[in-house]
Amino acid sequence: MEWMTERLHQFDGRAIAEGDAATLTYAGFVERIAHWRDVLDQWRIAPGERIGLVADYHIEVVALIVALIGNGCVVVPLPDDEASVLDERLDIVCATRLIRVVGGATQATCHDLAFSGEVSPLLNQLVAHHKPGFVIFTSGSTGKSKAVLLDFERMVEKFRSKARNGFRTLLFLKLDHIGGLNTLFSVILNGGTVVTCGGRQAAEICACVETNAVELLPTTPSFLTMLLMSGVYRDYDLSSLKVITYGTEAMPESTLVGLHRAFPGVVLKQTYGLSELGILATQSKDSSSRWMKIGGAGYEVKVQNGTLWIKSASAMLGYLNAPSPFDADGWYDTGDKVAVDGEYVQILGRESEIINVGGEKVFPIEVESFLLTLDNVRDVIVRNKPSPVLGQIVWAEFVLAQPEDAAAFRKRVVDACRGRLAPFKIPGLITLARADTLVGDRFKKIRKSKAATPAVP
Repeated sequence: MEWMTERLHQFDGRAIAEGDAATLTYAGFVERIAHWRDVLDQWRIAPGERIGLVADYHIEVVALIVALIGNGCVVVPLPDDEASVLDERLDIVCATRLIRVVGGATQATCHDLAFSGEVSPLLNQLVAHHKPGFVIFTSGSTGKSKAVLLDFERMVEKFRSKARNGFRTLLFLKLDHIGGLNTLFSVILNGGTVVTCGGRQAAEICACVETNAVELLPTTPSFLTMLLMSGVYRDYDLSSLKVITYGTEAMPESTLVGLHRAFPGVVLKQTYGLSELGILATQSKDSSSRWMKIGGAGYEVKVQNGTLWIKSASAMLGYLNAPSPFDADGWYDTGDKVAVDGEYVQILGRESEIINVGGEKVFPIEVESFLLTLDNVRDVIVRNKPSPVLGQIVWAEFVLAQPEDAAAFRKRVVDACRGRLAPFKIPGLITLARADTLVGDRFKKIRKSKAATPAVP
């Protein structure tokens, strides 16, 4: 990866990091990479090793990752809040070491793991040739997490052409997320500045944007919905923002309209990607539209029976714990149902999330978008609830801004839906919840099936 080292040297005097990670220039960053290479030598980490990495964003962690890549290792970013699955995931990737980094990278430990078997033929495509890679586990919001094996050189090939102007970017999505890794390498390979924040609540993010003059905020629709509903953005100077990108889940129309009003001078751009395929280039019809063009160099796109299919030059090598999802020609069924308007598509929702009410299909995002416009609603998630009569009914679980009589709230919701939504789209079950039960730690709506909480009387 000589071109990557040469690229970093092009930006020697620029700041690569600010915020919680402290200020560091690109020249200083290259020195930190050299430091971590010395540490890897001390730990006797050899090319081809599979390294579990438990760490959060910090420029020292980024330097460690680049050092591991340069050493020809396969890096497996792991969250520190999923201890129950840690051993299982380390076993799936045939991990040889576990590195933990805490305290702003001031404390880094390396533990040898007792792996003595043979790596799988798929993983050996990288290991045998000492080629760097990543393993990312899918979120598992609708099923068991899959281990996605990525060839690092294929991941970053799209950044190899002439560097673009880099933004001061707040790294919101985590290291164990394809969007987080894509953002990270997009920033540092284009001479941008990494800004990190110790928390991910709306007030913390806003304060970080103000303090560090953040220009680009890549995040999720769920976080942006929370930001709007909380109103805390009004308490901070966010005039430095130039672009807000959003992806990982469908964007409610009401949230997008609200964002356009709240941030009229900011470009709102929808992104699209999957761990299995990488992040595609997108072009929104405009900042207030959910319609977008997707594709770009290295990608082919088609719509088959209303579902989006993609063929990608940067696609994963495969799953380490599941069969290949690609067809014989290399096409991948994303499972995303789309509407088509010429060159533009609009994501309607995952096929697995569609609610079938007596034979009628309901996309949760459509119902959520309307329910979010109701007074006193801070957030809402729409799921299916089994029904002996209709097969399924629409279940809406709300978070309220202020306490409200449950029975009166339910009546108000149903009355508001009549005349605005088709009868089969009106929630047949309405419940109340805490805010932290609707959105996971990746700030994405949790649509996994669960037992319904008691209905509002």
